[in-house]
Amino acid sequence: MTRILIAEDDKDIRELIVITLQFNGFDVVSAEDGAAAVSKAKSEGPFDLILMDVRMPRMTGYEACRHLKEDAATRDIPVIFLSAKGQESEIQTGMDAGASQYILKPFAPDVLVNTINDVLNKAQS
Repeated sequence: MTRILIAEDDKDIRELIVITLQFNGFDVVSAEDGAAAVSKAKSEGPFDLILMDVRMPRMTGYEACRHLKEDAATRDIPVIFLSAKGQESEIQTGMDAGASQYILKPFAPDVLVNTINDVLNKAQS
């Protein structure tokens, strides 16, 4: 079963994403901020993919992604950013941090699942 780590500080959004992913057959672990995501990625892994909000307390998604990409144990895990900020500079910052994809909020559940499957398929090929 595909394991996904989701880092989102908004509890309602986090729970909605967890339910959506579980309904679609994914094994999901959640974290409330970037620092918790980095910790869980290392202690509860391996993960096949990480979904991460950009704006979070304690450690932003960008910072967390950079930490994960610097660690040999987590550097190959694809990261998808979730953000309400759709400016080109924001997206470019996310891609420069090491993200595989960037999804703008609000998003439809099928868009989320399709994007995850696309990123996973590319990572496996």
